Amino acid sequence: MQCVILAGGLATRLWPLTEQIPKTLIAINDRPFAAYQLEWLAGQGVSDVVYCIGFLGDQIRRAIGDGSRFRLQVRYADEGEHLKGTGGALRVALDAGLLAESFLVLYGDSYLQVSIAPVVHAFRASGKPALMTVMRNENRWDASNAVFEAPLVTLYDKKGDDGVKRRMKYIDYGLSVISRDVVAERIPAGVRVDLADVLHRLSLAGDLAGYEVAERFYEIGSEGGIREFARLASEQGL
Repeated sequence: MQCVILAGGLATRLWPLTEQIPKTLIAINDRPFAAYQLEWLAGQGVSDVVYCIGFLGDQIRRAIGDGSRFRLQVRYADEGEHLKGTGGALRVALDAGLLAESFLVLYGDSYLQVSIAPVVHAFRASGKPALMTVMRNENRWDASNAVFEAPLVTLYDKKGDDGVKRRMKYIDYGLSVISRDVVAERIPAGVRVDLADVLHRLSLAGDLAGYEVAERFYEIGSEGGIREFARLASEQGL
């Protein structure tokens, strides 16, 4: 299995901490966060990782290298100084010849505890070009942004009005499976594109499968999230 990790953003919410270091390399209990992610992926059977990098991306290259110490093959798709958004980053990876026929997408600041194999099986069984994992949220962890009517995410919308938001009980869990054709056909080269907008359009077209997850997610996109994950890592001996 291949996993693409989106790790090219500016992470301005955490400045000044992330002005000099990429968010995915923030030290958690004296280890870079990326090490926790990569160990989890290797343990789940992932063998191939593509990092989409941009801001301070050379630091990620130096810290992770070829991934061999994590029992992974790691390669890099570099956006350079002109960031192209989470969708545009996937297009950069496509144009570099790095994407498998279908692949997992994970954000560089998320730590998940779901089993990956059933997610991939659900994607393949769905016959849809993309699948989003979702968790029933009721606005607990963040604003809910999805309507899930198994087996589909019938609406994914991070920008909806109040009427739309009231319908949403689920949240994007942070792990998706996407067909390479989605990137080739829906994300133009050289253009800034948010992956959320692509997934939104897929949901409206009935082309976004869903997989419900019960386990909560962890993130290091905020100071509170960093403290929470540090506690989890200590308690579980990660």
